[in-house]
Amino acid sequence: MRIYMMQHGQALPKEKDPERGLSEEGMRQINLSAKAIHNMGVKIDVICSSPKKRARQTAEIVAKELNYPIEKIEISSVFKPLSPPADAISYLQSFTDKTSIFIAGHLPSLAEIASELLSEGPIFIQFQMGGLCEIEVEELPTHQGKLISFLTPEQLALIAK
Repeated sequence: MRIYMMQHGQALPKEKDPERGLSEEGMRQINLSAKAIHNMGVKIDVICSSPKKRARQTAEIVAKELNYPIEKIEISSVFKPLSPPADAISYLQSFTDKTSIFIAGHLPSLAEIASELLSEGPIFIQFQMGGLCEIEVEELPTHQGKLISFLTPEQLALIAK
C-alpha cells in the first residue's frame, strides 16, 4: 500500500476566517501540488482528511484534479493536528484492500504518522505546506515502511508545469 501525505496549504489568519480556511496563496500552492500529483500519474483509491477546513479544502482540490468524487472523501478526527499517530494508523487499517491512500492533514500529526510507519524510534520529518510524502507499507501497523519520495512544494510546482 502507498500512503501519500500532504500538509494543508497556507491558511488565513483567525481574524479573517475563524475556521482558518486556505488563503489565496494556499489555494494556488495546493492547486500546483495537485496538478503535479496528476502529472506524476499517481492513482488514489481513497482520500482522507482532517475535519478542519484547510485540510478539507486541500483534499477537495486534490480530489478534483484526480477526478476523485469529493463526496467520497473520508473525513476523520484521527488526522487532526494533535491526534495520536496510532489512532490514524489504526483507522488506515480499514483500507487494507486499497493500494493507495492520500491524507490531507496537519503538523505535528502527519510527521508523527510518517515516523511511526518508518521506524520504532522517533524520527523527524520536515513537512512543508503543500509538499508530498510517499511511504510504502507491506501491512499495517508497521515500523518498517519505505520512504519512496518526499517532494517539496517547489519541486511539485516544477512537475506541475
